[in-house]
Amino acid sequence: MNDTKVIPARLHGKKETGGIVELLIERISGDKQAWVQVRASKVPKTGSIVHIHNQAGETFPVEMIGYDGRFYEVRFPENVLGLLERFGELPLPPYIEHQPTQEDAQRYQTVVAKNPGAVAAPTAGLHFDQAILQQLSDAGVNQAGVTLHVGAGTFTPVREEDLSKHQMHYEWYSVPQATIDAIVQTKLQGGRVIAVGTTSLRALESHATTGQASGETNLFITPGYEFKAVDCLLTNFHLPKSTLLMLVSAFAGMDNIRNAYQHAIDQSYRFFSYGDAMLLTRVPNTNL
Repeated sequence: MNDTKVIPARLHGKKETGGIVELLIERISGDKQAWVQVRASKVPKTGSIVHIHNQAGETFPVEMIGYDGRFYEVRFPENVLGLLERFGELPLPPYIEHQPTQEDAQRYQTVVAKNPGAVAAPTAGLHFDQAILQQLSDAGVNQAGVTLHVGAGTFTPVREEDLSKHQMHYEWYSVPQATIDAIVQTKLQGGRVIAVGTTSLRALESHATTGQASGETNLFITPGYEFKAVDCLLTNFHLPKSTLLMLVSAFAGMDNIRNAYQHAIDQSYRFFSYGDAMLLTRVPNTNL
């Protein structure tokens, strides 16, 4: 399971000219720096200052220091996570239209969340509570954790006909040595490695592909990819034209996914963050 924790990643502020600005953290890149998405009538220029505020009337300055063609890099005056705790707002998905409440702050976290850094919940983990985890343990299912800080770029749709031209966003991941050892032992015993969510899968496959236990990954999994670590995947239903829909098609086979989605539509399953899930078994590439 992915033990990342959603941070209050949405900030509200004003330009020096008085224009309203909203910053959404994409990923934290240093103690005092982060990449962000910017919403404004006119995006602040590099070198300019945005004054962030909260409901208590406190403010602090953020400096715009760069742009990579998709996201803006900003510099905070002190530790990013500390300021987000005081000034940030929980980044609920756009289809949830009410202002975040204390209940949202609890419900939009998985029960294993402990490492702050995600701007969206790893939603497959929301299906679990402590009672279910205990039932799994009692049934002999071992549990292990990985961390992948979900970035805002996760929801960027694929607009390229040629998938090789799609630019995948980077996300930070970590696979602890205890988890690596558990995977090896499970494989030796003929067991299965089940990833809870596409983020857990991408962390495990990033380690299996690069040999690096931690780092930034932009692994883009499409049909034809040869999976190295994961045997089963528990995942929510994903949106059309998304990289995640391509991932599950690569994992379970395009025909199987089409059939599963048709069933979900026919039976009025729920999609989105609090939606329904499916348990997929990896198929050989020859069956895609």
